[in-house]
Parts: sequence; structure tokens; C-alpha cells
Amino acid sequence: MTGIKPIRIDKYLWAVRIFKTRSMASEACRKGRILINDHEVKASRIVAENEIITVKKPPAILRYKVIVPVEKRVSAKLAPNYIDDLTTGEEKMKLVQKQSDGSWYREKGSGRPTKKERRNINRLREDIYQ
Repeated sequence: MTGIKPIRIDKYLWAVRIFKTRSMASEACRKGRILINDHEVKASRIVAENEIITVKKPPAILRYKVIVPVEKRVSAKLAPNYIDDLTTGEEKMKLVQKQSDGSWYREKGSGRPTKKERRNINRLREDIYQ
């Protein structure tokens, strides 16, 4: 890593847009959902080139290869220059299916959910995806 500033894994995952916020990336590390070369890591772990990162986003398991560690958040168009996606198509389909699953959405015009309905929706989401 000559000439390259050491970058934390949580900051790197945020910078290449795998997570929306850095705190979400840190939380995933705390929960053991981030692996580097098949070993669980803390958020403070330094990223090096050519390492394989495994991200568990239930129900899918995503795999990436670090091309160049980057500290500052890059645009979505430039992210492929810094990270290589090794995820299989089957795993990507699981993630797409999760995002498109509308089992807890309400019908248009039915108004906001009550507090009890919101709790039931949240319990359903937790049971399915954790």
C-alpha cells in the first residue's frame, strides 16, 4: 500500500456505495455481516487491494473485490473503477426479489397505518429478513 492512505472498511463500503450511510456500514460490521477473505471484521479494519469482501444483506450474500481503496464517496458511475462485483446472478435476484416484494404495502387510498398495524408490519419484516 505504498502511497495509498489506509482506509477503514466501513468508510470504504460507504464510499463505493454498497451502503447508503457510513453508520449502516459500521452496524453491519458490528453484526458480523462483513467478511474480508472469509473472516469477520470490525469497522476499523483497514482495506487493501485485491481483498475479497463478502457482505451479507439478508437474504442475499454479495461478494466484491477491492480494486483501489478510496476514502471519499464516489458517484455511482465511478464506483466500478474502485470495486469489482463478483456476486452471482442468483444472489442478485434474491436481493431484487426482496426489494420488489410488496407484501406489507397498503392499498392506495387506505390512509396511514395505525400504530398497531405499523408494529405488525415491522415484525413481519424482521421475521423475513433476519
